Amino acid sequence: MDTYIKGTYKRKIFASNDGFVVGLIKIKETNDQDLMDYVEKDFTFIGLFAELKIDENYVFYGNVIDNPKYGIQYKVNKYEVIMPEDKDGLIIFLSSDIFPGVGEVTAKLIVEALGENSLNKIMDDYENLLVVPKMTVKKAIDIQKRLLKYNESFEIVVYLTNFGFSMKDALKIYNHYLEDTVRVIENNPYELIDTVEGITFLKIDNLRSKTKIEEDDERRVLALIIYVIKNACFQTGDTYLDLNTIYNAVCNYVGKKVSQEKLEYYLLELNSLGKIIIENDKYMLSLYYKDESYVSEKAYYMTNKKDAQIKDIDLKIEKLENFFDITYNDEQKMAIKQALIKNFSIITGGPGTGKTTIIKGICQLYKMVSGYSPDKLNEKMVLLAPTGRAAKRMSESCSYKASTIHRYLRWNKETEEFGLNEQNKSNAEFVIVDEVSMIDIDLMANLFKALKTDVKLVFIGDYNQLESVGPGNVLKDLIESDMINTIFLKEIYRQEENSFITTLAYEVNNGELDEEFLNKKSDYNFIKCDSSCVLNACKDVLKMAIDKGYDIKNVQVLAPVYKGVNGIDNLNKILQNVFNPPSNNKKEIHDLDVTYREKDKILQLENMPDENVFNGDIGFIEKIENNEITVDFDGNKVKYTKKDFKAIKHGYAISVHKAQGSEFDIVIMPIVKEYYYMLYKKLVYTAITRAKRSLILIGDPACFSRAVYNTGVRARKTNLKNMLIKNIS
Repeated sequence: MDTYIKGTYKRKIFASNDGFVVGLIKIKETNDQDLMDYVEKDFTFIGLFAELKIDENYVFYGNVIDNPKYGIQYKVNKYEVIMPEDKDGLIIFLSSDIFPGVGEVTAKLIVEALGENSLNKIMDDYENLLVVPKMTVKKAIDIQKRLLKYNESFEIVVYLTNFGFSMKDALKIYNHYLEDTVRVIENNPYELIDTVEGITFLKIDNLRSKTKIEEDDERRVLALIIYVIKNACFQTGDTYLDLNTIYNAVCNYVGKKVSQEKLEYYLLELNSLGKIIIENDKYMLSLYYKDESYVSEKAYYMTNKKDAQIKDIDLKIEKLENFFDITYNDEQKMAIKQALIKNFSIITGGPGTGKTTIIKGICQLYKMVSGYSPDKLNEKMVLLAPTGRAAKRMSESCSYKASTIHRYLRWNKETEEFGLNEQNKSNAEFVIVDEVSMIDIDLMANLFKALKTDVKLVFIGDYNQLESVGPGNVLKDLIESDMINTIFLKEIYRQEENSFITTLAYEVNNGELDEEFLNKKSDYNFIKCDSSCVLNACKDVLKMAIDKGYDIKNVQVLAPVYKGVNGIDNLNKILQNVFNPPSNNKKEIHDLDVTYREKDKILQLENMPDENVFNGDIGFIEKIENNEITVDFDGNKVKYTKKDFKAIKHGYAISVHKAQGSEFDIVIMPIVKEYYYMLYKKLVYTAITRAKRSLILIGDPACFSRAVYNTGVRARKTNLKNMLIKNIS
């Protein structure tokens, strides 16, 4: 529940262009018990504001947050200006820098002449000021104009909230348009989609009833086309669409009110406005076109730079073998060499081919070649991965610090911008990126923008795994362009450990499933059962694993869908009651139909760099207190209030997509008919390769077989490969 603080704004610590402010307020009054000790003291606040004036009085509504990096702050959700009412306050206000040329003497004369209702009288009619001694018409008009302008911002924000916008969105809109706000809303509210971060087509469309815009109005249809293209690309992973796909999507909203001929006209108009790019029969959002172009140009530039000359590199690799007490095969030696010699190289291979071993070797060789001190090495050699768990795994295996891409690029959730960008480049000289198959075109473009042109770049990944959640097929396009130096790892090492998991992964990938998949192995089992028995079988397997001493954190159920009896949501409810049942010793909190309980296993769904927690991280609820959940992510404790609950869910069962980039000692995966439409080769392959020590499949063998031979979704339609090939020609 929101509390309030009243006080005087003292100073700005930070302010962004869109109105996000970090500042200090001297608290005079509050109803928050935790802040009583801070009355008459300065306190840090954060929030979005239309305008703040130093030494002015405000009421802030919000709540106290504990930022792990910056400490206790007051997060403002909405606010009001406190207009002065007593004579002393009015004199101070009128003699402030809001009214140049009005000193304390004049201010006193105004208050004496007009009384405590001075401000309303001035706003009603400037001529009321003419009773003040020595007041001129020009000066009276100026004072009224400045007072009205000061008051205007709050009136416009009220107008926007009455229109239907949230306070947060209203402040963003006002900060962009200022006094033009009302004109824009009345003329074309869909314009806001392009200019104000966070304002979507659906937000505006839901408010259309308050306007005179008809269903097939050009203003709406132009915005609708952009929306349907973006939405379709996100659902399919494509970066461009054909005309029929766009037409059918638009018709779902407006029926046949827009003909295909008219649609083509609108598309040409959007093209002339620079919002979409049309090439032959490809219709692309400018964002995706620019992203693919940027990645293509940078990749081409890097691959055409002169190779590095490294003296006695073969001798250095022999030293690496002695250092790690290992013998590299020819593929691995080539991969390590090329990583240092080439400016841009890709290393790709399936499970058990030694990718981790190669990363360790590359890091150590770079250390030898560069001669950098440990501190300098940490600055110049950067290890990155798309998820927190992948970065942690990379760091643990290589003994060097690794980071998520979002954290390294300094993602700011409030401004939705990266701190490292084209204007503020990274100092890195050598960058290794793991699990590249997970990276979409937008994140890849932002990574390239943040890197200097003389950086050496190594991509590592398995492009037989699932593609990125967002649009693009970056790793596959880079490899298949034949432009980037690529080393294919084919020799399997985990075979020597009698790993059937690895054997099965390659059989699935090759679409050549052997009957052996039904036989129990030391690290694998297929438990045949009807779909009605899957839940009980999952519970039994998990109990046995925990009884054998496995940590629930490293035993993971994976499933492809959320809904249904055997879906992720229901699995989580069932498994929560098995492994963390209700108890008088454990507090609970409810969010719709979900119950969070102390000691619950939790999955992070969003990147939150300020809290050092990322999409795919797994933690446990340490405590629930004052409607707030504290989750422990391996010693990093993050607090969530109710409005933040959308960033987490139970983690006893998670999707295969969320597991990508992670490994678990034991993976359990139900295979049932209800999943049929979501079971395909890449998904099954990705699930299998998440298991390190043991893999248990539960359900219908026939469903598994069909999945292996189902190549799944159609190939993504992307333009990056073509752009790369064009660069060569």
